[in-house]
Amino acid sequence: MISSGTTCFCDMYLFEDAVACAAKHAGMRAVVGEVLYDFPSPNYGPIENGFAYTEMLIEKWKNDSLITIAVEPHSPYLCSRDLLKRASFLAKKNNIPLVIHVSETEYEVQTSKEKHGVTPVGFLADLDVLSPNLLACHCVMLTDEDISLLQRFDVKVSHNPESNMKLASGIAPIPELLKAGVCVGLGTDGCASNNDLDIFLEMDTAAKLHKVNTFDPTVMDAYTVLKMCTIDGARSLGLDDIIGSLEPGKRADIIIIDTYKPHLTPMYNPISHLVYAVKGSDVATSIINGKIVMEDGRLLTLKLEDIIEEIKIIADEIRGPKPEL
Repeated sequence: MISSGTTCFCDMYLFEDAVACAAKHAGMRAVVGEVLYDFPSPNYGPIENGFAYTEMLIEKWKNDSLITIAVEPHSPYLCSRDLLKRASFLAKKNNIPLVIHVSETEYEVQTSKEKHGVTPVGFLADLDVLSPNLLACHCVMLTDEDISLLQRFDVKVSHNPESNMKLASGIAPIPELLKAGVCVGLGTDGCASNNDLDIFLEMDTAAKLHKVNTFDPTVMDAYTVLKMCTIDGARSLGLDDIIGSLEPGKRADIIIIDTYKPHLTPMYNPISHLVYAVKGSDVATSIINGKIVMEDGRLLTLKLEDIIEEIKIIADEIRGPKPEL
């Protein structure tokens, strides 16, 4: 992510204290939280321990310059009513983000209607979970009433188009959300459902996907998509007071792009170039929190060669022994 121009990421999965430590070591800004659900976790075991683990994270990383902890129940379909309400209370109590997967697939929505009589968004509304600190990830299958609820409670949405495409989940109604005034940030989802984590490719995909879906070339213009990737992404994480734009008083999270490339020459409109032409590999320097973490394409906080060799060893262990011929 550093090498392709991402300066801040949000992560939900397991062993998130290790993720926070790795991000801190790399000098990268991160919003992380341990995934909570109704069945035992390979990290913390029963859900009661999951909340204790989350509270440990909140206490350990409070006031850190790079790490923000979020409360992260997985989804309405993997979390009980009590779990969701408790998670929401914990996030509001500590004034931190609440991150959850919502309405990612048609099956999820249909199951929610059969079980609860409402859509996943409606279910969260009934539980008083919808709020300005909530980041609803995916939101692919939304009704008009869902969009109205998201707007009314100032819920933020994470749009992950390449993941939705790879998993054949569908196309989120992002133009409709933006028209309604919902804040939408751009994400990649994890490596399992989006292999490269290149946010520049994600911008290009987001812009073009909605154009072809609506048969309207003016939808999702370059400026709108760039905002989703910068200031609106920061708003989605509750960090827009310190990052997301170049302003006096904000943290210096800055990337420098090498534009002396054939595919970036000539340049008439820099914003259009950023969305439609720049690749992550064009990023030359990354500065996070005022510290240079990559310069002229060379990582300064991580030993890339050592990491690659370590990963190869882990991959060989996962593959197991080669079968005898």
